[in-house]
Amino acid sequence: MSNKTDEKDKVTLVVFSQDFDKAIASFIIATGAAAMGSEVTMFFTFWGINVLRDPNKSGKGKNIVEKMFAVMMPKGATKLKLSKMNMAGIGTKMMKKIMKKKNIESLESLIEMAKEMDIKFVICQMSMDLMGIKKEEIIDGVDFGGVASYIGETSDANVNLFI
Repeated sequence: MSNKTDEKDKVTLVVFSQDFDKAIASFIIATGAAAMGSEVTMFFTFWGINVLRDPNKSGKGKNIVEKMFAVMMPKGATKLKLSKMNMAGIGTKMMKKIMKKKNIESLESLIEMAKEMDIKFVICQMSMDLMGIKKEEIIDGVDFGGVASYIGETSDANVNLFI
């Protein structure tokens, strides 16, 4: 029988979605776990990478398909939409207004808070290559890796979530 006090409390999250509500949930769970003393790693793959795109940066040297992807995908946390009841952006605006009124941190604020709490962000390099996203398009403070990076983090984690 293992002694729980000897084990490091570790949480990993796979962020697969670019939906505003799912991104908010991911960062609330991550910052909550970090506040409770857990070591947290967030692995961003496929559409989830868009959460960490910097709206003020662009990648150079893209081919036509990569340029089309770049135009069609949201560029950062401020451009994400609700997964349900988006209503051409009205639903997202309403949700952000309600969050502000209820003193709920914005997604942008949660991302900064996560960085300050030393939550590790890892972006899937294969997904970036597939979607034509360049490293220079991503916010600062992010690591890049593959599935081996994620599996390495999960091997000793006691909580693994897919959002």
